[in-house]
Amino acid sequence: MASIFELALGPDFAKLHPMLQKRFGVDVGSAYACIGEGVFSEVRSGGWWTLPFLLLGAHRNILFPDQGTDIPFTIENYPYLDGFGRPTVTFVRTLALPNSRKHRFDATMVYSPGRGCIVDYLGTHQHLATDLKLNVLADGSLHLQTTAQRFYEGFLGFTFPSGLTGTADLHENFDDKRGVYTIQMQVRNPLLGFLFGYRGEFTCTFPALTDEPFPDHLKPVREEIRE
Repeated sequence: MASIFELALGPDFAKLHPMLQKRFGVDVGSAYACIGEGVFSEVRSGGWWTLPFLLLGAHRNILFPDQGTDIPFTIENYPYLDGFGRPTVTFVRTLALPNSRKHRFDATMVYSPGRGCIVDYLGTHQHLATDLKLNVLADGSLHLQTTAQRFYEGFLGFTFPSGLTGTADLHENFDDKRGVYTIQMQVRNPLLGFLFGYRGEFTCTFPALTDEPFPDHLKPVREEIRE
């Protein structure tokens, strides 16, 4: 079974660095997970005017207002079938901030045949959904961008105006010399500019799902069928 990233990238998946193919090959059929541990050399946020966006995001594990340097983090990618039978992969990042504080970014991703791309559900309740634009660069790295964000709750379903959301721009690669994955991401708003970003590096293990039971705390509190 092809992973959601293989389905989204098609033949370009083979152009990814082999270690990125391993990382983004996580799928129910592959029978392994990907657990990354590393350090963000920098986590920063925009000016004071971005605070309402960050505080609102922190409520649902999407963004947060803290910043700092040399922050340990983990990223947990587990494949599973969601309540609607869709192959799903968790992208849960947990940051260990000073004074024993922790923050999480929660995301769950599915491949949508109808939309022809990966749909990224953001936060603990899958209220926000965005399509992902993926590109493999000449050096085998992955470039990921979010698009317009859709809100789903009960009978409500609408697309946010661009001025009320942030667009994430992420680059991930593998450094052969040092044997580490590298990552950098920034979120920008067309009116407010830079909202949030980080950069760092990490190493990964790939535990077999038979040896590593699925951690239920990584699943969203609520699942959304609308894409």
